[in-house]
Amino acid sequence: MRPVWTVGGLVALALGLAGIALPLLPTVPFLLLAALCFARGSEYLHDWLLTHPRLGPPIHDWQERGAVSRRAKWAATLFMLIAIAVPAAIGVALWITIVQGATLGAVALFLWSRPEP
Repeated sequence: MRPVWTVGGLVALALGLAGIALPLLPTVPFLLLAALCFARGSEYLHDWLLTHPRLGPPIHDWQERGAVSRRAKWAATLFMLIAIAVPAAIGVALWITIVQGATLGAVALFLWSRPEP
């Protein structure tokens, strides 16, 4: 089962790294998923991810305190607003935009309720 967890972690890590360059693809959730998978599949990759100078701190903050940086909160909120505005602007059905807005609103409330590191 360890190889399956490791492959899952590598896929999640690849998606997280792609999210750095692609604005609408989230980074941190995929990095958190990669950390979870690596914890069960590869101690080496788990340690590497947690000690990485750029990728490790947000994962560590989340795992230790459930904390999210203010910068990450603002970035996520901005992209959630864009994710609601674009479909509304191109004429997606109103009910879809409402469901999307309610879902992202709940995510934003949860996100802003988290402590900051």
